[in-house]
Amino acid sequence: MPTLDPASPSGLPLYKEVKRQIVQALSAAEWKPGDMIPSEKQLCARFGVSIGTLRKAIDELVSENILVRHQGRGTFVAVHNRGPRLFRFFNLIDSDGQRTYPQLEIVGFSKGRADKSAASKLGIAVGARTYRIATVRSIDGTPLLTEDITLSQALFPDLTAEKVRQRPSTLYNLYQVAYGINVVRIEEGVQACIAEGEQARRLGVEPGLPLLQVRRVAYSYNDQPVEYRVSHIDSRHHEYFRAVS
Repeated sequence: MPTLDPASPSGLPLYKEVKRQIVQALSAAEWKPGDMIPSEKQLCARFGVSIGTLRKAIDELVSENILVRHQGRGTFVAVHNRGPRLFRFFNLIDSDGQRTYPQLEIVGFSKGRADKSAASKLGIAVGARTYRIATVRSIDGTPLLTEDITLSQALFPDLTAEKVRQRPSTLYNLYQVAYGINVVRIEEGVQACIAEGEQARRLGVEPGLPLLQVRRVAYSYNDQPVEYRVSHIDSRHHEYFRAVS
């Protein structure tokens, strides 16, 4: 990677340009999930910048949970797992304000074609090949939410129901470890709806019960959309809560 010019043609402040090129290296899988990135001295030499400029870029990537600092060990590429990182993307709390890891059951896996809505969200053509994954998440055996997930087959070319069901950790961990696709941010829209059809059946509730519907697009590096997810939530005993950093 070439040394950066303070008058970069990108027009970005120098630390932002450093950040952009680190993200570019991550996107190219130069450093994989769990890898330690080079030392500050090495990165300063690589980019031709001061330690202050480099640290400002790293600080932003740490605040965005793309990188993780471990005191005395170094800075690492963040890994999706069932630890605290999970709760960046699971936004339900109980009446006591507690977050509990939900049990995930895969109840459907199929191949299909992108409709207009999914195509728009994923940035693919209408009719492009997709996978559809249906899940139910439960806490203490009680269904809490159901999800319908759409993925582009072009990004996950050999995904199978068996791989999804036998994943060692979270779905986002599977995307990251098996396909090099790291979900770094999400956009969500929330609205009220009522239980009906398949959603009511999966949740074990009477049709007509008020639910929350959450439509999520998950993004990887460089704002690439990688997943479109529609969730239906029984919120009688849980609250949707998303902290804004």
